[in-house]
Amino acid sequence: MNRTPVVFIHGAWLHALSWEAWAERFASRGFLALAPGWPGEAATAPDARRSPGPLAGLDLDTLTVHYTGIARSLEVPPVIIGHSVGGLVAQHLVAAEVGRAAVAIAPAPINQVPLPGPPVTLRTSEGDAGADPLVALSPEQFHKVLANTVTAQESDRLFERYAMPTPRRLLTDLGCDGAARSPFAVVDTGHASRGPLLLISGQEDLLVPDSVTRAVYKQYGDSTAVTDLKQFADRAHSLVVDGGWRYVADYVLGWLEEHGVRPLTEEA
Repeated sequence: MNRTPVVFIHGAWLHALSWEAWAERFASRGFLALAPGWPGEAATAPDARRSPGPLAGLDLDTLTVHYTGIARSLEVPPVIIGHSVGGLVAQHLVAAEVGRAAVAIAPAPINQVPLPGPPVTLRTSEGDAGADPLVALSPEQFHKVLANTVTAQESDRLFERYAMPTPRRLLTDLGCDGAARSPFAVVDTGHASRGPLLLISGQEDLLVPDSVTRAVYKQYGDSTAVTDLKQFADRAHSLVVDGGWRYVADYVLGWLEEHGVRPLTEEA
């Protein structure tokens, strides 16, 4: 018997440690929980804020290839769970039959699903519009657009523990500022032999609104593969890290069990 791996992929403006509670929760249920960071990511979010340079220039191509390599290196096909841009990568991987199942939480939109307008004007890490390759959120912006359903005190705690800058190139690849999207933002939604996919949205999410996730869900309408949608009321983009994270994690655990994805597998 082998433990079923779960590969967690974090999204924009959050560090890989944003999955620390999830990893512990899934490991306690018997899964092999892995939360590898982006290429060049520092060990902690404060370190990444102080020295974000290695992240500069990171694009969606590099990110997707990075996690594809990790998933393929495992002896057992993993479950892929991604948040934000990680949710887009998760869909790309399961469509390529790299993972056995995928969960995309508040995922960056795929294909031609339109991006919403930015809820705030985002500054660069140096405050110099357009010049810096890294885009940072201030603590105030983090609260306003990412953790907008929690108190300022909780938002500040989440910011200190998990927030880091995001590469401008990555945002461009997602279609921000009207740019052409990367080919890696295109997903074969009609693929019938892929594993099950769960899409999750927060109905108070300002960065990836519920309407965007519902539009992504409709993209899968012609596929006979399992595609499910779960909407969480009164939850923002921070739903994987804020005080209600366990409700989301436990829903995912239940969904995996429902679809026959269990902590132990006989696959070699």
